Amino acid sequence: MPSSNDIRAAFLDFFARNGHQVVESSPLVPRNDPSLLFTNSGMVQFKNVFTGQETRPYRRATTAQKCVRAGGKHNDLDNVGYTARHHTFFEMLGNFSFGDYFKDVAIELAWTLITRDFALPPERLLVTVYSEDDDAAMLWRKIAGLPEHRIIRIPTSDNFWRMGDTGPCGPCSEIFYDHGDSVPGGPPGSADADGDRFIEIWNLVFMQFEEDPPGERRPLPRPSIDTGMGLERFAAILQGKHDNYDTDTLRALILASAEASGQAPDGPHKVSHRVIADHLRSSAFLIADGVLPSNEGRGYVLRRIMRRAMRHAHQMGVDRPLLCRLVPALLRQMGLAYPELGRAEVLIEETLALEETRFAAMLERGLHLLAEAVADLPAGAALPGEVAFRLYDTYGFPVDLTADALREQGRSVDLAGFEAAMASQRARARAAWAGSGEAATERVWFELREKIGASEFLGYATEAADATILALVADGAPVAEAKPGAEVAVILNQTPFYGESGGQVGDSGEITGAEGLRILVTDTQKKLGDLFVHLGRIEAGTARVGAAVHAEIDHDRRRAIRAAHSATHLLHEALRRRLGSHVTQKGSLNAPDRLRFDISHPRPLSAEDLATVEAEVNARIRENSAVTTRLMTPAAAVELGAMALFGEKYGDEVRVVMMGAPDGNKPAWSIELCGGTHVGRTGDIGLFRIEAESAVGAGVRRIEAATGAGAMALVAENDRRLAAAAAALRTHPADLPARVQALLEDRRRLEGEISALQRKLATGGTEAAIEEVGGVKLAARNLGEVAARELKSLADAIQKQLGSGVVALVSTADGKASIVVGVSPDLTARFNAVDLVRAASEAVGGKGGGGRPDLAQAGGPDGSRAEAALAAIRTRLAA
Repeated sequence: MPSSNDIRAAFLDFFARNGHQVVESSPLVPRNDPSLLFTNSGMVQFKNVFTGQETRPYRRATTAQKCVRAGGKHNDLDNVGYTARHHTFFEMLGNFSFGDYFKDVAIELAWTLITRDFALPPERLLVTVYSEDDDAAMLWRKIAGLPEHRIIRIPTSDNFWRMGDTGPCGPCSEIFYDHGDSVPGGPPGSADADGDRFIEIWNLVFMQFEEDPPGERRPLPRPSIDTGMGLERFAAILQGKHDNYDTDTLRALILASAEASGQAPDGPHKVSHRVIADHLRSSAFLIADGVLPSNEGRGYVLRRIMRRAMRHAHQMGVDRPLLCRLVPALLRQMGLAYPELGRAEVLIEETLALEETRFAAMLERGLHLLAEAVADLPAGAALPGEVAFRLYDTYGFPVDLTADALREQGRSVDLAGFEAAMASQRARARAAWAGSGEAATERVWFELREKIGASEFLGYATEAADATILALVADGAPVAEAKPGAEVAVILNQTPFYGESGGQVGDSGEITGAEGLRILVTDTQKKLGDLFVHLGRIEAGTARVGAAVHAEIDHDRRRAIRAAHSATHLLHEALRRRLGSHVTQKGSLNAPDRLRFDISHPRPLSAEDLATVEAEVNARIRENSAVTTRLMTPAAAVELGAMALFGEKYGDEVRVVMMGAPDGNKPAWSIELCGGTHVGRTGDIGLFRIEAESAVGAGVRRIEAATGAGAMALVAENDRRLAAAAAALRTHPADLPARVQALLEDRRRLEGEISALQRKLATGGTEAAIEEVGGVKLAARNLGEVAARELKSLADAIQKQLGSGVVALVSTADGKASIVVGVSPDLTARFNAVDLVRAASEAVGGKGGGGRPDLAQAGGPDGSRAEAALAAIRTRLAA
């Protein structure tokens, strides 16, 4: 029986032998299609090849593409675990022809592979074709020898594929496997087509038309092929299974879940094990591809997937993180085919563990509130949408988890009501926002880009250039000219000004021209990717569209920005070497006075980590090696050892920045793809100094630092503070740590002595301080500045001396009132310490209090009313 790994390898090997280039799976975050949340098919990475916007050095390709469908149009999340073939993560095997072969070769290759190499019995196979595609029907009869009744014509869009409303499209042909008449279900196109007897295993798309506008088609000059075979369902057939979750890879993960949870794999929690197996794959692969859980976008979908799996772990009674313990099992199954899992193993495990720990607290509260809400509903009634929205909006309980939790009870959520409540909230938010007109301003750039084209950036080679004004924008609208004092946006045909992008801030400087024109540029922005917009104020002269000008940046500012950006590259590499290869950039800022760098890392950096990283960066700066840039293809850059930033879109050529001495088989210590500006030599950075390290969000840390003069200023300021502290303590700066340690020890000793004296004063003379109120003994004292943390132990000590009675103590340290009340056990039936302390708390402006009937505590903001608090207790006792 072939394993899933065997099937994947055999598929790729077959097409490699037939002239196809084996192409690695692209990341789950599409780099060439912003309309997609995640890569959901094998053709996504080839979309621009099919449309003609991109060319590749090969005309035939084959891939095993990792895919996720868990959001947007393609969302199988709610069905996962309950059906045999729904997944959030799956692998799509495919072969592609870019204007090379067409229907005849595609059909022949498919038939040969499945009947010869994989030895599926031909009598178990049937196909569908688009009803108007006579060519495909004829080729199936000719090549495969299929009889007419096993070539089913489908007249609907199910067998006609479109990339969108316009663009390449064409008929498709699906291959089905017949499990036999012992399984209910009918052939495709029949009334019983939804049964499980006939299973689609492969879809061959014949791209032969261009549609524009919709309904009008013309033949493509280079017809192409795009196919997709789901590995999981094909493995089920070859392994003699009828359920994808019984295949080797998923079964191994289910067994690992069963072992870790202590619940039988096929028992009452069968669905939970299946959900965990599927969601573990999605979560791990998304994290490996740079997605981290968050409350928006792709990170939110990942969090939904993770939390759904975690809820199922909770249902099984698992009381500690589970998914993170299953990562090794996933690596054993898929790590060889997808090495990125191994590279990110630590990040995956720690991200899962952190999210599971945080989710446990939220889940317990949410399920409790949900149970209360459902208890008031009639049997089988749906949960009202406004209730589901309140759970989400107030308590952070996602509506999909609400729906999933109710599913086992045979209930649903009124999603229309939920959306209405959500829409109502959004409407209130819009009404509260005055608006700024920014959206209208942004439309201007689209119109200008259409009219004048892209800007040409000259700033890598020069910091000054002659140019022509192509457009002026003032008050959000294009103008022909602008006078002194006007705030304007200027677009030139070419510019040395860097537009803000990739974390590097935009340049400032001057644009000058004839007749005394002087525009002070305060910032430069990039619009639509390649339109450089200079923002500034006309200081003198009149700016006119078509005028010749001279553009020159602020050289000192650019010099400082370059130093910060180059230091960021060194910092990135030093962090990866210190913390691990899972560290990837999650955001950055390279400004003239500071740099900020966000990385994927699940825990705080230690002082030792920061010191080591800082020392490493400064060692590279002192090395004073040349910083070089090269243009090359993305593949060549990665082969060279370049670090590509995840999520960045790269063209046929990329800019590779290298700095630091050669390292092993790498030509430089740091190699990154980058479009920013950099120093000429690492020594130009001057000095690197880390200022702070902090958390930005779950799994993301932020490092703030300074370079050059800014770093020197930090060192000087720290030296000044050190000298001032040493002078205040009358010691030498070198002896300051020992002097401070001695002072701390003296302070701890004195605090202990003071505490002992306060306790002695508080408990001394108890008999004289006892009064009788309401027939019981009361020891009531205002202890003044005694620390609030001492009150309980003092109350216990006084209670022992008092015997039967009530103790009431108030501390007024720091101007606030802290109150402790103790009641001897024989009196708790008459007087409850919680009631007494709450009465006292109200007297000092507090609310509530808590504890046991024999000992309770509370507080309030007004320490000046301590006696009033004690009086309130006397009143309660006397009542």
